[in-house]
Parts: sequence; C-alpha cells; structure tokens
Amino acid sequence: MGGESIAIEFSVARPDVVRAINQRWLLNFWKRHLGQQKIPRWQEIEPSTLKAMSSQLSFLDVVGSGEDLRFMFRYQGAAVTVMHGSVDWRGKYLDEVMPAERKRESLPAYRQAAVGGRPVYTIYDVRDCNERVVHYERLLLPFAGDGVAVDRILASFELVCEDGAFESHAIMISQENPPALRRAAIIEPI
Repeated sequence: MGGESIAIEFSVARPDVVRAINQRWLLNFWKRHLGQQKIPRWQEIEPSTLKAMSSQLSFLDVVGSGEDLRFMFRYQGAAVTVMHGSVDWRGKYLDEVMPAERKRESLPAYRQAAVGGRPVYTIYDVRDCNERVVHYERLLLPFAGDGVAVDRILASFELVCEDGAFESHAIMISQENPPALRRAAIIEPI
C-alpha cells in the first residue's frame, strides 16, 4: 500500500541535534508530556499550546500495522500546504498524495516514528525554483492514545536557506532529483 521505500540508516542522537528553535521547543514539549508513559498521550495536549507554530505542523493518524501501516492527514498547516503545492491533504493518506519519488524517502521516517515510538529527525537538501539549496528539516513526534501504541504523529517542518531568501511554493514536489539526505536520527530523550 505504502509503495516501495528505501532503506535509511537512522543514527541515535541527543536532542541537541535538532537545529530549529521551534522544533527544539516541540521536542521538549513532547518530553514534558512523556511522564511515566512509554509515549505521550495526545489527549493531554492543549491545541492552543501549538497555535503559534501551527502553520508549520501536520497531525497524522497512524492506521493499520506492520506492512499495512499508513498515515492519514488530520491537520495540515498553511506553510506545509504551500511547500507541497497548495494542496490540502486532510483526510488523505500520505502514500496516496506524495509523488512516488518522494514516498521512497519520506515513508521510512514516519514508519520509524510509529514503530519505534521515539522522535525522528531528518534533514534533506532540496533546491528551490532558483536552484538555491534549502535544508528541509522534519521532526516527527509520536503520540499514543493509550500511552503505549503510537496512533498519531505530530510532524514539524522547517525550511532553512543559508543564502537567505528562497521560494517555498511547491518546493517539495518540484524537485528534479531526489532530495539529498543530510541526517536521519532517532532522538533519545535524556
């Protein structure tokens, strides 16, 4: 169902590997909600707490298990919509809406977060329409209704260009070449 994916080697990293301030805040937020559970419960999250950064977030339901594991968009922020060509994916599965060449490198990170129950952080280098290199930083945070089995993922996206300004519209679907993986890490809370 999810299509063929590529094997990605995930290193284990400390939380300080996450570069963006908002994503570091989210990682600490996830850790604070961990408590005595294996995985934070999504019911304990106050949506208003995430409002300031909601534009760069997606919230996905984890559906199925094993090889049939899929991810359905429940919420998609405005900046995420722009990155993916102004298409609203709410109510659709990730493997249905991602171009085949993007699924191959995206799905393993989502699967890792869902199966492992730990935050997953990736950085890919992509190019905007003017050929500027842009770092696509994605943080996936697993949540569980029962505190044990992951059934939701909060995804945070940051685009950073060392050259300054860049064009973000459709940047994630307009790539001629597959994005270059710079980092793939499972974040262990300390």
